[in-house]
Amino acid sequence: EVQLVESGGGLVQAGGSLRLSCAASGFTFDDYAIGWFRQAPGKEREGVSCISSSDGSTYYLASVKGRFTISSDNAKNTVYLQMNSLKPEDTAVYYCAADPNPGLWQYSSNHYKLVIPRIDYWGQGTQVTVSS
Repeated sequence: EVQLVESGGGLVQAGGSLRLSCAASGFTFDDYAIGWFRQAPGKEREGVSCISSSDGSTYYLASVKGRFTISSDNAKNTVYLQMNSLKPEDTAVYYCAADPNPGLWQYSSNHYKLVIPRIDYWGQGTQVTVSS
């Protein structure tokens, strides 16, 4: 059974930090890019960041570059998203996702209707709330 189990969301003040974790099981970790999408109320789901387990290459949404850092512990089949300098506009449900194609995270920016249904696996989502 495929599972993506997320943890680490919560409530934080603007300028604060949170670290999200995504523990993967049931599929070959090294064959996938794993990362995060987020969805704020009334907005489209967007790709935030992903990491390719095979070579460590990464992608970041422009608005989070320099503030968020994604990393992977292949021995634990776990991906982390360290979120620093959080802003109220980062408030959303964050979903861990896995797919062999890392390009889908960037492509989702303007093509979410095509991308979202194509993602192989999703976590249950974790709420991140940043207060001003």
